Amino acid sequence: MPRVIHFELPADNPERAVDFYKKVFGWTFHKWDGPQEYWLVSTGQDTEPGINGGLMRRQYPGAGTCNTIDVASLDQAVASVAQHGGKTVVPKTAIPGVGHLAYCSDTEGNVFGLMQADKTSK
Repeated sequence: MPRVIHFELPADNPERAVDFYKKVFGWTFHKWDGPQEYWLVSTGQDTEPGINGGLMRRQYPGAGTCNTIDVASLDQAVASVAQHGGKTVVPKTAIPGVGHLAYCSDTEGNVFGLMQADKTSK
């Protein structure tokens, strides 16, 4: 069964947001060396319940927290979203060394990510 594996927090001022979450929750942040401004967020030990996430500069006004769901086949998952009344918001994109990601919206307008892991992606 596909599960939520990652969250993304948008921020108008990423440095300010990083400072906030460090001070409030003790989360740790590591700036990603990828092609966009992105911080990886560690919310605790991998042996404890919970998920880790990311923090990025807000892409559009009103953008909120986005959960990403792990799927075996991104193409099939995107097709299923459309078949059941959802929409693709951002088409399939390669995340180098991580996998392929698409953003969709459900029938209520909530945006979520779909990720198919593939460490060979470029």
